[in-house]
Amino acid sequence: MSDTNYQNQFQAGMIDPLNKGLGALTQPLTPQQGGNVRWNLLNEDISLPAAVLYEEKIAHNLKWMQDFVGQYQVRLAPHGKTTMAPKLFARQLDTGAWGITLATAHQTLAAYHHGVRRVIMANQLVGKRNMAIISELLADPSFEFFCLVDSAALADQLGRFFAERKQTLNVLLELGPAGGRTGVRDEAQQQAVLAAIARWDSIALAGVEVYEGVLKEEVDIRRFLQRAVACLQDLSAQGHLARRLAQGPAILTGAGSAWYDVVAEEFGQADIGAALEVVLRPGCYLTHDVGIYRAAQSQIQVRNPVAHSMRSQLQPALQLWAYVQSIPERDKAIIALGKRDAAFDAGLPAPVTRFRPGQDTQPQATPPHWQVTGMMDQHAYLKIAEGDDIQVGDMIAFDISHPCLTFDKWRHLVVVDQRFDVIDIVQTFF
Repeated sequence: MSDTNYQNQFQAGMIDPLNKGLGALTQPLTPQQGGNVRWNLLNEDISLPAAVLYEEKIAHNLKWMQDFVGQYQVRLAPHGKTTMAPKLFARQLDTGAWGITLATAHQTLAAYHHGVRRVIMANQLVGKRNMAIISELLADPSFEFFCLVDSAALADQLGRFFAERKQTLNVLLELGPAGGRTGVRDEAQQQAVLAAIARWDSIALAGVEVYEGVLKEEVDIRRFLQRAVACLQDLSAQGHLARRLAQGPAILTGAGSAWYDVVAEEFGQADIGAALEVVLRPGCYLTHDVGIYRAAQSQIQVRNPVAHSMRSQLQPALQLWAYVQSIPERDKAIIALGKRDAAFDAGLPAPVTRFRPGQDTQPQATPPHWQVTGMMDQHAYLKIAEGDDIQVGDMIAFDISHPCLTFDKWRHLVVVDQRFDVIDIVQTFF
């Protein structure tokens, strides 16, 4: 692949038969053996509940987002915290991603040991052991790393730590809106950070970073993004980026999964009078959902001419499959799926298809009145109607909202083709 600093050194541990959502295994498998298991979901070869990825939809979403950023001539560093799945990182990089975004030193370590060689840690690097993890990775000259600073105190801590190790750390100045999360709020804070960076040869300012997702209105987001562009222009004009520009282009980066189109519009036209890489960081596009991100994407399809012209949309590629385990009341079924299996912070799982083993040949749509009304650790309450065709042992597939908080509940997810044959097993490293 081109310009990704990715090395195909897949270092994953074994696929452990003691983890949930897998089929019969007499011993652990290597990651490479995951595609040779000969399981079929509808044949009940897999212990449910299980997390299921659909290959055709994953491939579609990979291409869709890469085509989108290509229209704006910007780069993509998808946020890996969504999946923490190195096999999926590799596919994103193979499709053209510039790098991977991560949130912690541990996540960076996991990504590095699975071949990722360019990381934006869209967070502050705080604490001795966390700094040491990155220092150890920077001993590899092929590894390119950026993290955020928003205080003079942190800049001095980083400067001192990496000076002692005779290393240089690339940092991005993070801007933040009032009432938001991290990031400098005003000019005085910004100047204090810049002064601290200038005190240390061991840290190099590489650009500007924002996270616009803490804002809710488009007009406020555009104003914030324009502030970031103006800031980077000033930094370039004042010579603050000289060290970075001697090594490579400056970095201007933002975009979660809800406003990446607006970021592409505002950042894509930025001119700082020097080499510049604009990097977008959405993560949830890969599997999408039917909840908060479908709602956000629907708005993007309406307001953004590029997305509208592409004549296709992102597709939900992650489902959870589970059994009906009890029908204790005429209008209630209990599903063997709970909070330990699915996100519940942004909407409950939604039943979409059902399958009766030994009778059906293909999954059928669930009745529209079926609804999950509550969840416990291992159970979901499914509202049904008296007389509905539902039996104990039926398999039901659920769409989810907020994939980030579903992925982290699984160590393994199975990938299926259109025949529901398992063609791969994806591991996560949360």
